Amino acid sequence: MTRILLTGKTGHVGYELERSLQGLGEIIALDRSQMDLANLAQVRNVIRQIKPNLIINPAAYTAVDKAESEPGLAMRINGEAPGVMAEEAKKLGAAMIHYSTDYVFDGTKTTPYLETDPTCPINVYGATKLAGEQAIQAAGIPHLILRTSWVYGMRGNNFLHTILRLAQEREELRIVADQHGAPTWCRTIADITAHIVALAKGAQDAREWWQQRSGIYNLTAQGQTTWFGFTQAILTHPSIAKKPTVTPIKAEDYPLPAHRPKNSLLSGNLLAQKFNIILNGWEQALNECF
Repeated sequence: MTRILLTGKTGHVGYELERSLQGLGEIIALDRSQMDLANLAQVRNVIRQIKPNLIINPAAYTAVDKAESEPGLAMRINGEAPGVMAEEAKKLGAAMIHYSTDYVFDGTKTTPYLETDPTCPINVYGATKLAGEQAIQAAGIPHLILRTSWVYGMRGNNFLHTILRLAQEREELRIVADQHGAPTWCRTIADITAHIVALAKGAQDAREWWQQRSGIYNLTAQGQTTWFGFTQAILTHPSIAKKPTVTPIKAEDYPLPAHRPKNSLLSGNLLAQKFNIILNGWEQALNECF
């Protein structure tokens, strides 16, 4: 039976993955108390004890603004720890699935980003996630790096949760309307990942399957919107009783420690070509989330 090591089981994607992966192998799901990515020696030791066939790593340092003042910690968790996982996976002959971000790009492109476009992060978080990608690739193991964007869900700290809270507290919300992206439900990410794991498990030659598909793939919902448009969609849902006024503003009117890309759109064409996977539109996914 495939032994799957899942990190970050209490995070947005990790929580959903523990559910989605059921039946696809022996799932060993760990939280930060059991495997802290800031402790690289512990990461090595845990992997050596568990001896997984597949490492799935949604755990990350995701506090984008705080990363500007904690670059060392963010780099250790997002950049160095994935490299350590990949090194240990190589010793075991294991594969790895890792998650990255639209923030590896600077957002100056006017069309959706391809996996092959030059990277140019404009904040610490994006730089650390790019370092993680590069460390995994350098290890030369079978791997999938899934870049996603604007991840949300009904649990934890994310944009949807914040808007639902603020709607109860305020009469007006001022929301950035000049950054474009595709909100992506964390359960969608988990379900697509499980589908890919099932494809790999069903392959006649697993080694050949991974050789033909290893690489970076964009995994986001179809369509596009802005944070302002996303907010409007959230607040127009029938389940929302209190609906504050939503005012569009420019990003420069809401300064934050970390710069954000103006364009976070990622093309899903390669995922469709390699895996025959086409995601739903972001609005449909949001309704399913509610």
